[in-house]
Amino acid sequence: MQIIWLGHGSFRIEIGGEVLLIDPWINGNPMMEGQDAEAAIAGATQILVTHGHFDHTNDIVEISQKTGAPVSGMYELASTLVGMGAVEGNAFNTGGTVRFGAVAVTMVPASHSSSMAVDGAARYMGSETGFMIAGEGHTIYHSSDTAIMADMGWMGAYFKPDIGILSAGGYYTMDMQQAAWAAREYFDFKTVIPGHYRTFPALEQSAEVLAKGLPGVDVIEPQVMQPITV
Repeated sequence: MQIIWLGHGSFRIEIGGEVLLIDPWINGNPMMEGQDAEAAIAGATQILVTHGHFDHTNDIVEISQKTGAPVSGMYELASTLVGMGAVEGNAFNTGGTVRFGAVAVTMVPASHSSSMAVDGAARYMGSETGFMIAGEGHTIYHSSDTAIMADMGWMGAYFKPDIGILSAGGYYTMDMQQAAWAAREYFDFKTVIPGHYRTFPALEQSAEVLAKGLPGVDVIEPQVMQPITV
């Protein structure tokens, strides 16, 4: 399995013969400047979208059309993106599981907000979400944009994810200290990868606090387009 950070909240996960793009934001993403955008999306088999904000959806339709990868996410959001030209995937909802070959993806709650500009106006896009991704003997919790929430308790106990991709930049999401507390309180991760940070000055620029708060956990600071092999 390889996990590749595309900067900000965007990830590429190569797992079980699938290439999953989660919230791929390429154009206008400061972290992707000077990077190989074609390599970032090459071979994509599925696109997962967590919520409607521009930094998670702006490139979805274009990438879906270019790669042929279907788009899956919250019912309202996925349906809207398909109506805008994306390849149809699964318009499902929290608690639902979809399978892509040997990979199972379950939609789980997040605590954030979700809207997207449609015809010049902000439109509600259903609940914000995260994903539990199971394959190759691992379960990855991709938190998406979220605050700490009590739902993490049952999610950790039920899914038992060993890898956490946690939005931890603060301001819009948990910060590093909060993410470390949530990881200790609700999960038993072996590996934690922070995301949604370093992009803008308002966000945290280092995962040092996260690493210090999780002794015994392999906290990996990702570098854009550099594969992390698990």
